Amino acid sequence: MIETFGDSSRNGEWAAVRLQVDRDRIVEADAPGLDRDVTGLTLLEAAAVGGETLAVDALANALGPVFRAEPVAGRVAVAMSGGVDSAVALLRSLPSAIGVTLRLWLDPDGPDSERACCSPESVISARETCHRLGVPHVTLDLREEFRRAVVTPFVRGYARGETPNPCTRCNGGFRFGELLAFARRSGADRLATGHYARIVERDGRLLLGRGADRTKDQSYMLAAVDPDRLGHVSFPLGEQGKGATRAEAERAGLAAARRPESQEACFLAGDDYREFLGRHGLEPRAGSIVGEDGNELGRHDGFWRFTPGQRRGLAIAAPEPLYVIGTRPGANAVVVGPRSALARTRVSARGRLYADVDRVEAKLRYRSPGVGATVQPTARGFRLELDEPAYGVASGQAAVLYDGDVVVGYGLIAASQ
Repeated sequence: MIETFGDSSRNGEWAAVRLQVDRDRIVEADAPGLDRDVTGLTLLEAAAVGGETLAVDALANALGPVFRAEPVAGRVAVAMSGGVDSAVALLRSLPSAIGVTLRLWLDPDGPDSERACCSPESVISARETCHRLGVPHVTLDLREEFRRAVVTPFVRGYARGETPNPCTRCNGGFRFGELLAFARRSGADRLATGHYARIVERDGRLLLGRGADRTKDQSYMLAAVDPDRLGHVSFPLGEQGKGATRAEAERAGLAAARRPESQEACFLAGDDYREFLGRHGLEPRAGSIVGEDGNELGRHDGFWRFTPGQRRGLAIAAPEPLYVIGTRPGANAVVVGPRSALARTRVSARGRLYADVDRVEAKLRYRSPGVGATVQPTARGFRLELDEPAYGVASGQAAVLYDGDVVVGYGLIAASQ
């Protein structure tokens, strides 16, 4: 027998729920404001109970830490963000579905937290979508775990002079790990998400593949997912585009059909990453902007505000355009030069190859085009020899390797030349 407590507050109002739980059943409940008494219900049944918003939120906060359910063949755990993609993934997973939303840490000083996929508003939206369809919904409050696993490494990466991509660490590592663990606790056969990606079989092994709509493809962000986990995962939207998804949600009468796109790097809460870093440990400090010869050309107020390939913000008069080539954290210096100095043809990454390949298409930044490359495995990852120079290659960014539409390797860039 265990006791669990949850509360919620908004606009000066407060609600609380206290439950006594024996294995997976509620034996006693103090839970005002709900549509029905949850005493005697299983945790799964209680997760589908509605009522006043604050009361249901408090119930969710009480259920999350203790939630479990007996396994049922065909049950699908659906990752719910509150947006249209996850709502349609839920539709595709009926009738035996259970929704789950991760509440993650957001910068409280950010200007636009409501659009983040893990905000309190998104959690409520996700829950309302589930309950409207008669589906149980569970919220997992992982704010501190997320901060330690994703946000702190993001800040430390910039302090080391890197340009980290927190979304690959979150989506492919932290988020998927937590969601798959929840799927097991909830007795689900598999996890479904609204990502635009596919799962393909290659040489008897399941690997991640690009979504059919290249303009929405999210395989880059998911590339860190261990292929051994893909047997328990599905991407219901992988064969379609965003327009078809919104149309499907409209036909089903779901409010999520009109919800705007969520933000990248959601924990920034709509802020510029430089402002965020300045509030979270990287204080402005004047330093030199130097040429490749070491001569000072200008001044800056923090090396971490600059990343390879950047032009804006240098404020240097020069006969030709200057770009950030790199930074020297120990000297608090920013190194600049002509675009030709950005060219890189060799890249080393810490990570792994998922398949036996020697030729790949390497994507070295989320919004950069892929480039052909020869790949060689190393003790801690792989080394790339690029067919043509890549520009703006930055340590800490994800190097995702494709063979056709199949992800065959993932790593974090450690060095380039």
